[in-house]
Amino acid sequence: MTTVSLSKRESVGVIGLGIMGSAMASHLAKAGFAVYGVDVSPVARKKMSRLLSHVDADLEGCLGACTRLITSLPSVAALDSVAERIVARERETKRRLPLVIAETSTLPHKDKLRVRDRLATVGVVLLDCPLSGTGAQAKKRDIAVYASGEKKNIAKIKPIFEACARKVYDVGAFGNGTYMKLVANLLVAIHNVSTAEALLFGERLGLDQMQMVNVLADGAGGSRMLAVRGPVMAKRSWSDAAMKVDVWQKDMHIISEALHEARVPAPLFAATVPIYLAALAQDHALDDTAAVYAVLERLAGGAHP
Repeated sequence: MTTVSLSKRESVGVIGLGIMGSAMASHLAKAGFAVYGVDVSPVARKKMSRLLSHVDADLEGCLGACTRLITSLPSVAALDSVAERIVARERETKRRLPLVIAETSTLPHKDKLRVRDRLATVGVVLLDCPLSGTGAQAKKRDIAVYASGEKKNIAKIKPIFEACARKVYDVGAFGNGTYMKLVANLLVAIHNVSTAEALLFGERLGLDQMQMVNVLADGAGGSRMLAVRGPVMAKRSWSDAAMKVDVWQKDMHIISEALHEARVPAPLFAATVPIYLAALAQDHALDDTAAVYAVLERLAGGAHP
């Protein structure tokens, strides 16, 4: 884990203090970075104010102090808003060192390309660096970064990610990070539902679910989703969301569009779509995606007596 001498603290900006952004910001602060957090939500700012060096609703302080930023944003509109503010400020000032931004959100490839080109007009470098892992994993520094862009710029941002991630992968040209994340999330969508299906099957056979998680994770049927979301399903603790069902719909939509553009048949992914939609319809929008277990359990006639 990267650490920074407190006498020579480096300043890093984190724009967006949601589940993933707040976890990364916390790890950076613990590693000794002077973290400038930015979020429009008063709740998010209050939560992080005691942990970070500075927490603000606007970008001014962050842009004035930092040459390296991480963005963790919920939508294309949010990314566009941040980009336009940065463009305006860069035109007003003469920055000595170029601003390098690692964009970690899961957003459409075409939108990240557009924003990259917009920021480049004022000399700002945007890297495409999506994250692989849940919010719970992010809190444990157990996420992987799919960094894409020019190698020299990835090298500038890598020490920051090493303080808040398990692994940083250089996956090549800008945009490959997003493509890698879409492939990863296709697997997540399938493995999450297959985990629920397997645990429900075992429960109906009379097996203990936590024992199943531990035993199956060590065998050929194991998966990361079984290890991460299996315990949540077994404990029915999906109200404590690491990835909310309604937020996950954004990722599902992006994957569906990319599959259509690539003309790739994806019958297993397609089979999961109605399960996640049913979770929304059954009031699990704010629950973790592990709540697909509740959907399958309901299809099977409800909780086992």
